[in-house]
Amino acid sequence: MKIGLYDVDSKGFPNLPLMKISAYHKAKGDEVEFITFLEHYDIVYVSKVFGDEYSQMSEFCINADKVIYGGTGFAVEIENGKEVYNKDKDTALPEEIEHIYPDYSIYPDLTQDTAFGFLTRGCPRGCKFCIVAEKEGRRSRKVADLSEFWRGQKRIELLDPNILACKDHLDLLGQLAESKARVNFNQGLDIRLTNEANISLINRIKIKEIHFAWDNPNDDLKPYFERYKALAKHNICCDVCHRCSCGLRQEWNSTRRAWINLNNIYHVVIIGDKLDVIETYDANLLTKADSVVDDSILNLLAHAECRIYAD
Repeated sequence: MKIGLYDVDSKGFPNLPLMKISAYHKAKGDEVEFITFLEHYDIVYVSKVFGDEYSQMSEFCINADKVIYGGTGFAVEIENGKEVYNKDKDTALPEEIEHIYPDYSIYPDLTQDTAFGFLTRGCPRGCKFCIVAEKEGRRSRKVADLSEFWRGQKRIELLDPNILACKDHLDLLGQLAESKARVNFNQGLDIRLTNEANISLINRIKIKEIHFAWDNPNDDLKPYFERYKALAKHNICCDVCHRCSCGLRQEWNSTRRAWINLNNIYHVVIIGDKLDVIETYDANLLTKADSVVDDSILNLLAHAECRIYAD
């Protein structure tokens, strides 16, 4: 059979389901390729990670005997300015495809010496802006060992939403440490779930910069970060208020200067005994603009000695 793949997002990040689908069909002897408009296919798989707000399908006719649509992007709709997830519209991969070793060859540039995958699924937090709890369950559970998607690559891109919430996380962190590969916790870690045992294992993992999610700036997580910093060996970076209006990213270090992006206005702040906004710039024009840092951001800065910069 001739199999076509259609990556709707094409955002410079490999589509993991399509890599698994490709591996499955190639193992059966099928011909697999990304679709071209003039070709006819026996089956075309259309995968979409993001909703229509970020990714839209091209307006062309897919020439195939059968078209299979899948991915979170087809299950998300915008209602009153917010993403709403409909689980009934989200088609899961069959087990024999879900747990196959991915065909990294279909994204040669994006996956060069890099493995991508999940060790766990689900998250207990249930943040309002996030659909993981609805999609994968409000519990973190082990779904794979590292060997399912890693075979000696130098880098591992781990996509788990909250690996530290999984009861098996010590074993999984141990697998990452033993791999000797450089690991990126793509979705960040939950600072509230760190302790002496898992920090000791994290210290053994090759990490350039470790990310933590600070999803609500009003939560005082400073004690958790102070405890972690006392035991950690890695540089720490904190993703703050993901998908909120302030859209911050915060890096914990000794720098006393801050860049903040609020509604596409960059604020330069000096963190001293007082928080002084010294300059603001329009992000599009890179010119100075009048704006005010709101109180919630000042409260956040007041609790940390940090540098904040825009993504």
